[in-house]
Amino acid sequence: MGRRTVSVDSIVQSTRIVLASRPDGAPTTDNFRLEVVSLPELSEGQVLIRVIYLSLDPYMRGRMSTAESYADPVEIDEVMVGGTVGQVVESRHPEFPAGDYVLAYAGWQSHAVVDGRHLRKLDPAAAPLSTAVGVLGMPGFTAYSGLLKIGQPKAGETVVVAAASGPVGSAVGQIAKVKGARAVGIAGGPEKCAYVLEKLGFDAVVDHRAPDFAEQLRAAVPDGIDVYFENVGGAVAAAVLPLLNLYARVPVCGLIAQYNDTAAPEGPDRLPGFFSRVLVKSLTIRGFIQSEFVPEMFADFQRDVAAWIAEGRFAYREDFVEGIENAPSAFIGLLEGRNFGKLVVRVGEEN
Repeated sequence: MGRRTVSVDSIVQSTRIVLASRPDGAPTTDNFRLEVVSLPELSEGQVLIRVIYLSLDPYMRGRMSTAESYADPVEIDEVMVGGTVGQVVESRHPEFPAGDYVLAYAGWQSHAVVDGRHLRKLDPAAAPLSTAVGVLGMPGFTAYSGLLKIGQPKAGETVVVAAASGPVGSAVGQIAKVKGARAVGIAGGPEKCAYVLEKLGFDAVVDHRAPDFAEQLRAAVPDGIDVYFENVGGAVAAAVLPLLNLYARVPVCGLIAQYNDTAAPEGPDRLPGFFSRVLVKSLTIRGFIQSEFVPEMFADFQRDVAAWIAEGRFAYREDFVEGIENAPSAFIGLLEGRNFGKLVVRVGEEN
């Protein structure tokens, strides 16, 4: 098969960010390195894409570590992983001609050679391209699958979600509202709390930075908590645990408050008390990775959320950072809660 090409030099160079060293605690910019490399010629079935949008997500902190996880770590000197939206520049795959927009897992780089089997074609007329790594992509599907498959909220129940202004938490609360449940968000700071309450339409929101956070949370859930969507862990989870109702469900999506820990927390061992609560309240606690639900639920997710957005029942917010070179500092800020909405690096321009 011949190549189909937009415009490409004989040697294509990619600007990329690689893992230079493993962090001890919170990552720093020294853990990353910017490189410019030449890409190989395409083989049959491959495409060359130029990256337009790069998604930054908390799970990437785990991939920087060699600790046991659900996925292999990024090796030293390898490109940092990440979901991307790109445009095909050159193709040796029959289903992805040059000019197509695609969803890929190309990582932190400006150009990439990828196997066409791992691409999904995007329609720029159907939705903004950036939503493919946000509300209509992995973060949105994480909320949809975890809440509906594990949380199973019923009309009239109370759903609490941590990191409620973020891409996953904001979707969780809005889906809970669509299903007739009461949505209570936990967020950090007055601006994010106001957004959760006024723009996203949650029934209540609590600032986890407040000195009386635990008391405010208790007041916000007078009938207890039926579903707690866990994104944070730490002190937030400790405040939620005593408020869980009989048969409450806890989808465990992330533990961002603990990702940079290098040792066990100080103080007494709280594990016996935790398991006592699980037993006494007959709790269902289930960790999950969204990819396990893709075959069963992804088509329904895209249909439902796209319809809810069109109907004005679903809002989302994106936080753009310009330039691949700024990805490390933006990612560090993400772990510190400095972003507001889905964090996306604009690597290239849309045509």
